[in-house]
Order: sequence, then C-alpha cells, then structure tokens
Amino acid sequence: MSPSATVAERARRVRFLVMDVDGVLTDGRMILSARGDELKFFHARDGVALALARRAGLLTAMVTGERSPIAKARGTRLGVDAVVLGARRKAETVGALLARYRLRPDAMAYIGDDLLDVPALQRVGLAVVVADAPAEVRAVAHVVTRARGGHGAVRECVELILRAQRSWRRVVDAYVREHGGFGLR
Repeated sequence: MSPSATVAERARRVRFLVMDVDGVLTDGRMILSARGDELKFFHARDGVALALARRAGLLTAMVTGERSPIAKARGTRLGVDAVVLGARRKAETVGALLARYRLRPDAMAYIGDDLLDVPALQRVGLAVVVADAPAEVRAVAHVVTRARGGHGAVRECVELILRAQRSWRRVVDAYVREHGGFGLR
C-alpha cells in the first residue's frame, strides 16, 4: 500500500485489529496492593467495541509486554481471538499473527501508546495511537484517537474501521436488537 493511502482506504482493508493492553485498553496505571496483587481499569465501551468488531467479522488480538494474568482474563472474557503475553518484540508478534491467520500486513490495524509499540505500528496497514501517546509514537501513526488510553480509544478505532467498511450502522443495529432493543433505524 502506498504511504499516501488515505485513512479510509487503509481502514477498509482491515480484517484484524491488534491492541496493546496497558495504555490502550487501560489508562496505563498499574495499581499494586501490599500483597503484590495488581489491578487494572478497563473501559466497558471498549469491551462493547470488541463485540461489535467480532460481529462485523474482524479478528481481534491483545498483545502486551507484560505477563499479566489480568490481561489474559480480560481477553478471554471479551472473546478476543488471541492474547499474547510477554511480547517485548511486538513487530515479531505481529508477523507471527499475520502468518497464523494468513493475512497481509495491510489487513491489520494496530493500536498502541508507547515506544514498545512503534515496531508493530510500522509494520501494519493502519497504525493507530491513543491521544496521550508520546510525540515520537504519534509521529508514526496514520490516526491519533481523540480519546486517551483506557477511555474509549479502542471504541473510537473500531468505529472508524467499521464506518470505513460501511458496516457500522448494520452492526450496531443488530447489537441493539440482540440486547432487546428495536434497533436504530
């Protein structure tokens, strides 16, 4: 894909959304108890966004440099296709996921927030970073979300992709109907 491809063109090709965890699905804070137990805060709207992505047929993965059982539990609860813990070389992880699902780099979107994410962002068709990412990370992105990490940035990314693919209204309507509403039309 040419470097000048528009964001909408890039988003239309996406079949796989890969997300960092700390700083993207969470606000990046890690709370430790006196016993060493770790707590993280996730945004419920990001969880709904992943349900919408699945409904639209997108594959999803969570990739983190940490070995957090919390990330694994959240990924399982959300039904993501893959959760990769301890990924310190994220471009290699992205490459392995592309090979596993037999996709080309332009079919993948990656959403990150910090320097560890840069190699992965540089490898995919749609590079998305959260609003509070450092300037060096924002510089490699095709899209910078309005939302900060842990505050609905994944929801914003999913909406961007599904709107570009012209499936947002259909998917949201079906989701509302599935949960007892009359849809949005």
